[in-house]
Amino acid sequence: MYTIVLTIHLVLALTLIGVVLMQHGKGADAGAAFGSGASSTVFGARGSASFLGRLTGILGVGFFITSLTLAIMAGTFSSAGESVVEQVEEVPERSEGVAPAPEGAADGAGEGSEPAPAPAPD
Repeated sequence: MYTIVLTIHLVLALTLIGVVLMQHGKGADAGAAFGSGASSTVFGARGSASFLGRLTGILGVGFFITSLTLAIMAGTFSSAGESVVEQVEEVPERSEGVAPAPEGAADGAGEGSEPAPAPAPD
């Protein structure tokens, strides 16, 4: 069921992107004077604005519904209602294979200690 809703969600998202990109902007009315106004008769007398606007609204509502459905389904399928922090297993400390720190390494390091001298140039 989750896969079906996710597939519908992706199809709605891609279609919504395409429909939004096909719509005219506010400055597109100036292009009608140069012959592009004749293409508006494909969608009817009022042009594509009302058709694409309605289609955008319908696709937006469908996208919103599938988003909520996916969010609810993701919350339903979690294990035993635990939080993510409670689901993480504790990582055991590994002491094998770790080299010990050299003696005196912690003694000289820290605040107020002198930096090591730079090597002599060749």
